[in-house]
Amino acid sequence: MKIKTELYNDHFQNFKRYNIPKAQLVIADIPYNLGKNAYASNPEWYIGGDNRNGESKKAGKQFFNTDCNFNIAEYFHFCNRLLKKEPEETGQAPAMIVFCSFEQIPMVIQYGEKYGFKHNIPLTFIKHYSAQVLKANMRVVGATEHAIVLYREKLPKFNNRGRMIFNWFEWPQDSKKKYPKIHPTQKPVMLLKRLIEIFTDEGDVVIDPVAGSGATLRAAAELRRNSYGFEIVKEFYRRAKEEMLDIPEDRQYSMELEVTG
Repeated sequence: MKIKTELYNDHFQNFKRYNIPKAQLVIADIPYNLGKNAYASNPEWYIGGDNRNGESKKAGKQFFNTDCNFNIAEYFHFCNRLLKKEPEETGQAPAMIVFCSFEQIPMVIQYGEKYGFKHNIPLTFIKHYSAQVLKANMRVVGATEHAIVLYREKLPKFNNRGRMIFNWFEWPQDSKKKYPKIHPTQKPVMLLKRLIEIFTDEGDVVIDPVAGSGATLRAAAELRRNSYGFEIVKEFYRRAKEEMLDIPEDRQYSMELEVTG
């Protein structure tokens, strides 16, 4: 079975021009609206991560200029169109996973309901480290990430292999030798693989409307899922194509994943 992995340097609104199939799973990371404080608790605010060296070029900056133009209503409108229609049979319904900040959870659920996603499952991801090291002596620091699984009427496809799947997951750290760090909010490929394997089967279609580093597409390819992504920032698109998705065929589908809760 030949698997397709396609990344487009274009806005997800223009998906029709590429004639891509509808998705079993849409998975994406929306902007966290950090504004000019994106690096506020991160050592990268300072040159070499040391405040004695003065502020770096990242001080007082947002992650991306595109964040301020993000429209969540538009996002949900198009994601709904990217997903397969609700099937007649049970156990085959599509789903969408949206990574977001803790504060954005009510908003994501609200807009999901507005665009036909009547049900949701909040997920929490537990890290064993925190980027907020500059705040470590002043307050409790954040070491969790969040996402919402959204679906319409019927329960989505669910591959638990007879095991209980909890609503929290460990947040693994990818090997830098295997998975290049391209994007500041890049999600671990190993985590994305866990989620993709739970909600899809081999040969299914996974779409990432804001693909960034291409990590979602890489995870899908390694699990023999077809995947399509959109990235409007040319530098991220170039690096994703050249570094994340340029995989020798003999290695592309070699990895197997055991699902654990």
